[in-house]
Amino acid sequence: MEGELKELLSDIKTLKNSLPDRSQYALIENGQGSVQKSGGFVKNFIVKCSIQDMNAEVVDSNPYSRLMALQKMGIVDNYERIREFSVAIVGIGGVGSVATEVLTRCGIGHLLLYDYDTVELANMNRLFFRPKQAGLTKTDAAVQTLSDINPDVVLESYTLNITTVRGFETFMSSLRNKSFCSSKDGCGVDLVLSCVDNYEARMVVNQACNELNQTWMESGVSENAVSGHIQLLIPGKTACFACAPPLVVASGIDAHTLKREGVCAASLPTTMTTRWELLPGLLVQNTLKYLLKFGHVTPYLGYNALKDYFPTMEMKPNPQCSNSACLERQKEYALAKPARDAAAKAKMEAEAPSETKCLHEDNEWNIRFSAGGYHPRASKCR
Repeated sequence: MEGELKELLSDIKTLKNSLPDRSQYALIENGQGSVQKSGGFVKNFIVKCSIQDMNAEVVDSNPYSRLMALQKMGIVDNYERIREFSVAIVGIGGVGSVATEVLTRCGIGHLLLYDYDTVELANMNRLFFRPKQAGLTKTDAAVQTLSDINPDVVLESYTLNITTVRGFETFMSSLRNKSFCSSKDGCGVDLVLSCVDNYEARMVVNQACNELNQTWMESGVSENAVSGHIQLLIPGKTACFACAPPLVVASGIDAHTLKREGVCAASLPTTMTTRWELLPGLLVQNTLKYLLKFGHVTPYLGYNALKDYFPTMEMKPNPQCSNSACLERQKEYALAKPARDAAAKAKMEAEAPSETKCLHEDNEWNIRFSAGGYHPRASKCR
């Protein structure tokens, strides 16, 4: 329809130029203005309506053309699969709000949002929230903004505190729900992203994911506000959050006593011009690599802004972990090791290069021709 309107405008312009009587120009210009307004409406309508199929056609009305370039360049096998995935994000603050926006723009299929707080004017340092949203719950404000950005994404919001008994039960129930994709194995979500700012909430997410055998990613900003980290946690395979608690907690110090009055650790990294999206960007990048299976999914990546230092490491599960669900997942992972090893061996054998075949017999020049090239000094094919 957009193309047809452009053709109509072109025809009107041609008609206007061909008219000998200028007194009729006003009528033509009125019609031209009406068509231009209709064109603007159609363009907005096209953007706002759901896109049925992703494609790589580079046109103004295709919001996925730049993303599909990842597939055209061979980085991702099938980017369209992004619509099949469901991601839960706990905490819509400095890190979580940016992560939700980036995933929405990437075309993720389903987002579950959890937060109990409301939007304040002090939150305006994040590019996600707007002044007119002050007073709204962060989940409602997020749904409002994300729906405008990409109506294709299915949004599900929960205004609750997951550290309460009732909140935890609702959290667990929502993760089990398979209404978005009934054919999923295990839980109804593919990944949980923890973007919370306190130890209790992280331990609740850890408990839920251990019980459900659900893979999740943890993220955090340090109290000095100039460093942070992301971490992949796979129950049974990697250390859970209780296997290796933060040094402060392991030392018996009350984490609440370290909280500085009037200071939000997430504010600085999400406000500074060069780093406002760094940590959420790393988190979403790791998320996309995990879901779409490309590149290396880092088990742990830290960032020290003062030294521009990115440490990485792997953490194995603690056999003496205090979390009983974690110990159960560790046993299950160990029992499944023979099957994993057999599958890995079969995959390696299938991907192994075939043996070099001799393409020609010996010749008077003693040149060996093979699939791998020629070898002047070889006299025989071996």
